[in-house]
Amino acid sequence: MFVTLVESPVANLANIGRALSAVGAELMTTANPDVIARSRTLVLPGVGSFGAAMAWLRSSGVAEALRTAVDDGAALLGICVGHQVLFQTSEEAPGIDGLGILEGTVRKLTGDIAVPQIGWNRVTVTHPTPLFAGLPEETAFYFVNSYAAMTVEDEVARASYGSSFTAAVARGTVAGLQFHPEKSSRAGLTVLRNFVERAG
Repeated sequence: MFVTLVESPVANLANIGRALSAVGAELMTTANPDVIARSRTLVLPGVGSFGAAMAWLRSSGVAEALRTAVDDGAALLGICVGHQVLFQTSEEAPGIDGLGILEGTVRKLTGDIAVPQIGWNRVTVTHPTPLFAGLPEETAFYFVNSYAAMTVEDEVARASYGSSFTAAVARGTVAGLQFHPEKSSRAGLTVLRNFVERAG
């Protein structure tokens, strides 16, 4: 299956690229908006801040290219901050709009906790989804995050850190993961394989 990996400067491309290749994806890594707009299966990784990610997406033309691809029926998987920018807004960057592909706001993790959350956390599937096919309803994945969507319409999995938050979303051809599948051992590879195979 051919997958376009968006070459974002705010992402660990090497790790996610190796993981996608391990599950059988044939990769093209690019930041070319014309190529992205014509792609049929896309992965948008991201680390760091919502504001920095959106600044690059807009200035590069990739934001509009991603919307065009999704409007044309492309499959899109957002990972970590790449998942957060799918939403409309984030408390991390007041006044900066996200891609708005999904409805909702990203909020800061709260409670008597150390932030960011770094490490393994158990994810519970809340709605049946092909993304988690072959996995138990509760599976541990690796997180690095200070912000997360809390309650959104397209949620398919939740986790808890201080309070409960959205761990994964899916709507039509679009999906997002707050955790890092490329750092989540076999379970993470299973989720990536499910996305790639479903997109194909």
